[in-house]
Amino acid sequence: QVRLVESGGGLARAGGSLRLSCAASGSISGINAMGWYRQAPGKQRELVASIVSSGMTNYADSVKDLFTISGDSAKKTVTLQMISLKPEDTAVYYCNADVRYHEFTGTHFELLPKQRNFWGQGTQVTVSS
Repeated sequence: QVRLVESGGGLARAGGSLRLSCAASGSISGINAMGWYRQAPGKQRELVASIVSSGMTNYADSVKDLFTISGDSAKKTVTLQMISLKPEDTAVYYCNADVRYHEFTGTHFELLPKQRNFWGQGTQVTVSS
């Protein structure tokens, strides 16, 4: 009922840049926060950057001043601009959204919204040295 679709991953050389985008769709009544996480092989998923509805942002120390997260609440999108990429940025990047949505029961949408975290499918970012 809520879907997150990521785009923009791919291959970049060290020092290069990539831009990731994520669009949320479905029976959404509001978005509390959106963010990007990443998971490298053999490592735990970690927060890269997040943005809340007020516009306040949060970044992992490793990407501060290099990555920029921005959101468009009307379009329900979040973008991650990544510059000066390093091989250690190689990972699958996942979009995450904390949303209020109306659940479909099978016959109708519930009036009272629920709140839940949703994940995208992930997009691969590979940085070569």
